[in-house]
Amino acid sequence: MELPRTYNAAADLVHRHVAEGHGDRLAVIDDDGRTTYAALAARVDRAAGALRDLGVQDEQRVALVMHDSVDFVATFLGAIALGAVPIPLNTLLPEGDYVHVLRDSRARVVIASDALIGKLAVAIAAAPTLRHAIDVTAWRARVAAAAPLAQLAQTTPDDVAFWLYSSGSTGKPKGAMHRQGSPRWTVELYAKPVLGITADDVVFSAAKLFFAYGLGNALVFPLAVGATTVLTAERPTVAKVARVMAAHQPTIFGGVPTLFASLLADPAFQVSPRLRVSTSAGEALPKHVGERWRARTGSDILDGIGSTEMLHIFLSNAPGDIAYGTTGRPVPGYDLELRGDEGAVLAGPAEGALWVRGPSACSGYWNDRVRTLATFHGAWTRTGDRYTRGEDGTWTYGGRDDDMLKVGGIWVSPFEVESALAAHPAVLEAAVSGTRTRTG
Repeated sequence: MELPRTYNAAADLVHRHVAEGHGDRLAVIDDDGRTTYAALAARVDRAAGALRDLGVQDEQRVALVMHDSVDFVATFLGAIALGAVPIPLNTLLPEGDYVHVLRDSRARVVIASDALIGKLAVAIAAAPTLRHAIDVTAWRARVAAAAPLAQLAQTTPDDVAFWLYSSGSTGKPKGAMHRQGSPRWTVELYAKPVLGITADDVVFSAAKLFFAYGLGNALVFPLAVGATTVLTAERPTVAKVARVMAAHQPTIFGGVPTLFASLLADPAFQVSPRLRVSTSAGEALPKHVGERWRARTGSDILDGIGSTEMLHIFLSNAPGDIAYGTTGRPVPGYDLELRGDEGAVLAGPAEGALWVRGPSACSGYWNDRVRTLATFHGAWTRTGDRYTRGEDGTWTYGGRDDDMLKVGGIWVSPFEVESALAAHPAVLEAAVSGTRTRTG
């Protein structure tokens, strides 16, 4: 795939559908109603205009602390349309992390859901570059009153489009800088060939839009093909997922292993009759959960692994090629390697550190040279995960490098112990952590 030199992700994801005569297609269903592609394009243009009216310029950052909604979608894409850089932030961060992120990113504007703006008071006061802090109610009024942006920013595929903050397992959150062209790569390499997503799909993701996984599932993938995404501000409890399944009958569902286990534990839960495939990421899917889901729903879960740095999934099970208990095979278009403790590439069946190379990798971490150099090595990204490559070519998760425990002189992954415990029918979830013991 080759993208044109002038390329703006907002134009590709929304405005293109209107230009092609599909503006009446349903783009977003959220807690407040339904929005077509034509209405979403107009809202994106006015959101860009409202940011322009606030003085936001090219490449300046706009922080979003927003629940999933059409407001989030329009603001995120409006910032990209303007040439600014939106930064979706986890709505559950502790106060200290908001202080760090707003200062670190040098955000000029922060827009927050009404219920969340109060959590930001200390961070707002501590952010010297911040010029405006706006709740969603006030933001909607500004967007409605703004003159729409007349022309989208003439960006290139390599311009930074948005940041996603990832804390990893240690240290302060770090801003992964993603390029304008990267979302399209995840669509062409994963969403279309693996999920088989089309304009006829209705997508519901339990993972929220501030996660790379949720952003792909519920914004990039459906909008890229002209499908419909279902968004809700509420936490994805079993009861909420059941209501969405009943009301909107999604055909694609994006979940995580603990949620799938909780859904299976509820005998009253009914899956959407139109559901054809689900995805799982964030942690490895236990074999018994995948098998029980297929037996109960008649559809499969495609377990995969991605990362904030790579934007979405690069190793996955696929329809017709599912091996529960493994993470499947490399997504075509991505190269994977296992490396030993000294960095040597391991051939054949082996266990080691997982490295990945692919076109959706971020440009690096903002203002963090040490951790950038530790993670990105030329075209390769060190994931921090340990994997075993089997003789059949499938890859099986073995834990995080920084989570491994030495027990009796042998390295043990907490995930292996957790999986063994969770396989018992009386156990819904299990968590293992190490502790030092003294003898003698």
